[in-house]
Amino acid sequence: MPGAESVNDLYELLGVPSDASDDEIKRAYRRRARELHPDANGGDPVAEAKFKEVSFAYEVLRDRERRARYDRYGPASFGQSGAGSGGFDFDGGLGDLFEAFFGSMAGSGGRARRRGPQPGADAEVSLTLAFSEAVFGARKELAIRLPVQCTTCQGVGARPGTEPVPCPDCQGTGEIRRIRQSLLGQVVTSVACSRCKGLGQTIDDPCPECRGEGRLMEDRSFVVDIPAGVEDGSTLRLADRGPAGLRGGANGSLFVHLAVVPDERFVRKGDDLHSTAHIGMVQAALGAEIQVEALEEPRRVVVAPGTQSGHVVRLKGLGVPHLRGRGRGDLFVRLIVETPTTLTPKQVDLLRQLAVERGEQLSDGEGGHDGVLSRLRSAFG
Repeated sequence: MPGAESVNDLYELLGVPSDASDDEIKRAYRRRARELHPDANGGDPVAEAKFKEVSFAYEVLRDRERRARYDRYGPASFGQSGAGSGGFDFDGGLGDLFEAFFGSMAGSGGRARRRGPQPGADAEVSLTLAFSEAVFGARKELAIRLPVQCTTCQGVGARPGTEPVPCPDCQGTGEIRRIRQSLLGQVVTSVACSRCKGLGQTIDDPCPECRGEGRLMEDRSFVVDIPAGVEDGSTLRLADRGPAGLRGGANGSLFVHLAVVPDERFVRKGDDLHSTAHIGMVQAALGAEIQVEALEEPRRVVVAPGTQSGHVVRLKGLGVPHLRGRGRGDLFVRLIVETPTTLTPKQVDLLRQLAVERGEQLSDGEGGHDGVLSRLRSAFG
């Protein structure tokens, strides 16, 4: 064990003076831990060893009693084990690292390693909807092939009438603990047991149907409830509808990606709909009542006299139902005033009289057909 004056002095490891405050020690540890963490160094063994030393230094110096003992006796205060009572557990050091970065976690369960059957992986599938199905909701049948629980062994993986047994390598814990001596004492690490893959159990007599996996590939179909108001590109998460886990593990989730076929009548923007309606120039000038397309059925719209081309009429509550909450969006109808491209002689005469009445000079000087159309297009285009 090196002396307190060596390069492995705990204060030097953190880069702080011996009279550093608790806050200075914590800030220094955060900085050094970020620099040396294995994930930030591609698993570099040198950085990993340094990270463990820095974590150990923080463990000692953040504890007032252990720090005082270290200040008085140096590394000799650790005793032969190198870490006082029980040595330095790297798993505990990682827990303290997360605490230093993000604050303490509720309870002590955050440090416990998950043992036993793991949940199945998540799966994804695509589903195409008609525009009306996305707007008003629908019930759609979905077919998918995925791992499901074996009915012969009920997901256990063992032949019916037999049971899995505790793994002889990890004694049923699902993990192997390794202890090695470092410059600063014992370092304890835990890894998943390679024999039982972290399950804690082995099977001597596998199920003949699933060969010990506890699951089989099958084609399944079920009905999916599509809520009203979903959009193109939305994703539904169906909990417990995904692949079954290995040897009795819970089902994963199934993510359903929705593709909505566009409607030629409407453009959707959020929960609002936008459309266009064409009206004649006389309707625009004198006012009228017209029918416009809506989601459920046509609706009547009053066109005010003197309406200009491009005017937008808002129909409240005729848009898409809100996905979360009550009510619906609105329908916005853009009115397009159409200029006639063909006129009868009588219509030409009437428009010529109108031009004279309004004091409008026509382009040909005599109210010709082309001049009338040119003027109308200028007024209503």
